[in-house]
Amino acid sequence: MASDDGTAGAAPASYDDLRALVINCTLKYSPEPSNTQGLVDRCTAIMKGRGVTVEEIRAVDHDIAVGVWPDMIEHGAASDEWPGIYRKVLDADILVLAGPIWLGDNSSVTKKVIERLYSCSHLLNDAGQYAYYGRVGGCLITGNEDGVKHCAMNILYSLQHLGYTIPPQADAGWIGEAGPGPSYLDPGSGGPENDFTNRNTAFMTWNLLHTARMLKDAGGVPAYGNVRAGWNAGCSADQANPEHR
Repeated sequence: MASDDGTAGAAPASYDDLRALVINCTLKYSPEPSNTQGLVDRCTAIMKGRGVTVEEIRAVDHDIAVGVWPDMIEHGAASDEWPGIYRKVLDADILVLAGPIWLGDNSSVTKKVIERLYSCSHLLNDAGQYAYYGRVGGCLITGNEDGVKHCAMNILYSLQHLGYTIPPQADAGWIGEAGPGPSYLDPGSGGPENDFTNRNTAFMTWNLLHTARMLKDAGGVPAYGNVRAGWNAGCSADQANPEHR
């Protein structure tokens, strides 16, 4: 029988050696309540229940400089906390970007975090691949206007472009009525009880766990044909395209 966390029977693997990082891109500074955090909590409860080490960052609480270099202090910024956050990103097998919808799009904080992820995307791992290879990504979206799928498409495209592996159904979200209606955590919103949102959040979380497990057990993405230096070594046009053999 399926449970409310999306499982049916025993879990097929152990996940207690996995690490997850959730970056909440709300526009609200701590300790102001974040509706996005309410949906994040449902996701992280599943992870923590399986022994995953979870760290959460509310991006707006940190002095993250604007820019597309790994350390913007070297490029004119007075301060920049991104280098420390980037180390946490690299420590994590799973990255979840969570944020609200504003004007039908991702928040400005979400966009800044993605730009700073991009700023480090040219760095390499020990195998010579781009640094984010071997990690999985997903997203959570909240709001009271349309745009969940648009925001999710933007985030998931960005993450896979940078090197993240995106599992099946790696997004979930909740929206209330269009206009100045209730937000996710508001009394009577129906958000925390919404079966569709809860099911998709469970699917997303479990698919992140399963895919991270497979990648970790496999030692990451095989380093062949995707290594930055000498990427085309031993790969002629005939080898690259079976139709030419």
